[in-house]
Amino acid sequence: MADLAAGAAGEVFKDGKRVVTFAISNILYLKDLNRNYKKLKQEVIKLKATRKDLEIRRFKTKSCIRDWIARALTIESQVEDLEIKYNNKKKHRWKLLSLANLGKEMELKCQEVCSHRKEGDLKKKTAVMELPEPVKRIRTLKLEENSSFHKALQHVLGFLEDKKIRRIGIWGMVGTGKTTVLQNLNNHEKVAKMFDMVIYVTVSKEWSEKGVQDAILRRLKLDVDDNADVNDAASIISEELKKNKCLILLDEVWDCIDLNRIMGIDENLDSKVVLASRYQDICCLMEAEEFVDVKPLSHNDAWNIFQKKVGHYISNRSIEPLARGVVDECHGLPLLIDIVAQTFKTKGENEVLWKDGLNKLKRLDGVKLKGMDEVLKRLQICYDDLKDDEEKPCFLYGALYPAEREIDVDYLLECWKAEGFINDASNFRSARMRGHSVLNELFKVSLLERSDNSKCVKMNKVLRKMALRISSQNTKSKFLVKPPEEFEDFPKAEEWEQASRISLTGSRQGLLPETPDCSGLLTLLLRSNMHLTSIPKFFFQSMSQLKVLDLHGTEIALLPSSLSNLIYLKALYLNSCFKLEKIPSSVKALTCLEVLDIRKTKLNLLQIGSLVSLKCLRLSLCNFDMANYTEAQVSTFDLLEELNIDVGSLEEGWDKIVDPVIKDIVKLKKLTSLRFCFPKVDCLGVFVQEWPVWEEGSLTFHFAIGCHNSAFAQILESIDHPGHNILKLANGDDVNPVIMKVLMETNALGLIDYGVSSLSDFGIENMNRISNCLIKGCSKIKTIIDGDRVSEAVLQSLENLHITDVPNLENIWQGPVQARSLSQLTTVTLSKCPKLKMIFSEGMIRQFLQLKHLRVEECYQIEKIIMESKNTQLENQALPELKTLVLFDLPKLTSIWAKDSLQWPFLQEVKISKCSQLKSLPFNKVIH
Repeated sequence: MADLAAGAAGEVFKDGKRVVTFAISNILYLKDLNRNYKKLKQEVIKLKATRKDLEIRRFKTKSCIRDWIARALTIESQVEDLEIKYNNKKKHRWKLLSLANLGKEMELKCQEVCSHRKEGDLKKKTAVMELPEPVKRIRTLKLEENSSFHKALQHVLGFLEDKKIRRIGIWGMVGTGKTTVLQNLNNHEKVAKMFDMVIYVTVSKEWSEKGVQDAILRRLKLDVDDNADVNDAASIISEELKKNKCLILLDEVWDCIDLNRIMGIDENLDSKVVLASRYQDICCLMEAEEFVDVKPLSHNDAWNIFQKKVGHYISNRSIEPLARGVVDECHGLPLLIDIVAQTFKTKGENEVLWKDGLNKLKRLDGVKLKGMDEVLKRLQICYDDLKDDEEKPCFLYGALYPAEREIDVDYLLECWKAEGFINDASNFRSARMRGHSVLNELFKVSLLERSDNSKCVKMNKVLRKMALRISSQNTKSKFLVKPPEEFEDFPKAEEWEQASRISLTGSRQGLLPETPDCSGLLTLLLRSNMHLTSIPKFFFQSMSQLKVLDLHGTEIALLPSSLSNLIYLKALYLNSCFKLEKIPSSVKALTCLEVLDIRKTKLNLLQIGSLVSLKCLRLSLCNFDMANYTEAQVSTFDLLEELNIDVGSLEEGWDKIVDPVIKDIVKLKKLTSLRFCFPKVDCLGVFVQEWPVWEEGSLTFHFAIGCHNSAFAQILESIDHPGHNILKLANGDDVNPVIMKVLMETNALGLIDYGVSSLSDFGIENMNRISNCLIKGCSKIKTIIDGDRVSEAVLQSLENLHITDVPNLENIWQGPVQARSLSQLTTVTLSKCPKLKMIFSEGMIRQFLQLKHLRVEECYQIEKIIMESKNTQLENQALPELKTLVLFDLPKLTSIWAKDSLQWPFLQEVKISKCSQLKSLPFNKVIH
């Protein structure tokens, strides 16, 4: 009984102790309530700052960052709820227990906030961010030393070196070359040393504060919400600029821009701004401290540029005085000189054509050039020289796309064909070849330009203005083109009615008119409008004459029934309409449709099965019914001439249906072009075996075998070789006879992480047609060509050789070199080959009579470019055609060649960086 009493007493004591402890704990929480509240608010401010910083940055691994941000938002919401509770319960201070519980809850939440913020800080440090390049080089005119351009550039460089000067204005009349000076400034080595980052922004006449901010944010690789106001975006830009010493280059400034409002420039004392404008007043209003007036070129400078552009024809005695007259008519404007020179170059030594061209220039000389209209009139001479039936409409069509933006060549040529601009083309192959001929004519006179992307072109902004000006004067071919900045509303009814071609590319307006009257409309481009989510039911009602419809990259989920009214439609682009899943059954009315692109949509083959007139079809894996392919097959479209199945080799499910798809494709008797990914070499074997006319070589192909990064291999494609066959081998090691068979028809070869020891493994005699070769990875390769296995000249067609990330490569050619091997090689690029010690082996350099471009970078064992011991008989005419030499990050390089006697008469550009041991060049020029 005593024991029972003692036990009871003990329990009472414990309970009492717990009550006291609980009471003390609650008193402490109650006492620290305000402190916990303040600390929680401080910590959540830090959390928000970390979250906002992570939200705007681009990471290569995004999922973990997204998860962290989602959790941060949840925590921030929970803190807001606690704050509401706190404010409510402060009114009822007598509820001590409730307040104590709130204090405890706040302390725990504070710990969670602090922990999550630290986790975010860690992710920011460890996650791989997409960082902006210090400089984005721009392709531009190289400035001649002592020319007026060069002098203007030197003035600007001098001002940039002055620490007191922070804003510089470049001004001058239209076409004098302000942009050229600014672009050369962007690329200049001195600028790269002075600044951590160079940001180049083209402002344009239709500028907006948000547009300029967006351009800067893109350059900085920051993503900001579209709804962010100017002040928020400016704050983000300013904070980012503070981390680096930046040079901001603003081109084509038409109005005064408040740089503080847009980017908080005055808070960044180490950053500087150079702006280019037609008006000195704009430079003054934008507080430029120094000015550079870019005037028209002197006659001598203008003549030198024109002479170089046109070439040797000018040396003809009868042509030279006419040429000088042409230069006079260009009024020292580099823009005009460049374009006009390209046009007159095509006249050769024909005196009559030169006289006629000069007279055309003079007839437009009523008013001296003061503005763009006069420049455009003179530029129109180049347009007038084009052939009416093909080249003129093809050139004008390019103005439907934004200036300086890349236009895919295959797509552009299809639009030309659909519009009827390409004559005498009975099939797609001949239409493409003819289209490329037109492209080359436009290149020759610089009316279109090649872009950095090997498969794209672009139009100069001034030439685009000229093209739009010409179209506005043609009542039969009016263009309705508006840049995104001008879109407050869609065009008015009368504008739709009058236009024959409409481009609303990149519009941010999501509402289309219900039933526009467009009976004469031939092309409608609504591409890249992410705000366009639906198309009105009767939108296409009056567009029966429409030939080209481009809805690429819109957010539409279905197409309206009025689509069936487009009975003459030839080309329909729906690619990257990720939400598009329905197309009306009445689509069968489009009996003239020849080109269809449904890549990256939710449409399937069954839905388009009635379009039996198709000749060019582009698909991706999502367009196939993986469960039952036999319901809708590619062979349904038996008129197909071109088929592109865009499938990443790693996409799940492709290997399950690839065999039936291959057996289906071989039934297409009219097929002349195929782009296809074979998961394995065996699949390629099936195709080659069953393709009825493989031996005839009538198929143009772009084949990929195995898993690879398709973006990197784009170097194999080229506008200049549209009919080339491309073969990419990746992540395998099979030297199957079928590969050798396909190699015999291949023009461009890519080896990506492929397990061969050299190209010779494939039988070098099978590679006589290859003109372009890319080798990346391939850890087993020690030499590209094994000369001991070669008995005759090889790779005589090879023009471009690109080798990168080949860890065990020791040399390009090992063993004896057969005469005429590699005799057409013009470009060699060697990058990141850590064991490469020698480039030109014995006898090899003597074959390189056509080599024009040599680039060697990050090859840490190279000591000499030309090894003297291996080239004892080398004469001073080695590499006689060399134009550009780029050497980068070669720490052991001591010389290009031991002697100083090499003669490179055509050398135009030498770039050497991070080659600390290299002290001289082989033509008696010392590097400083």
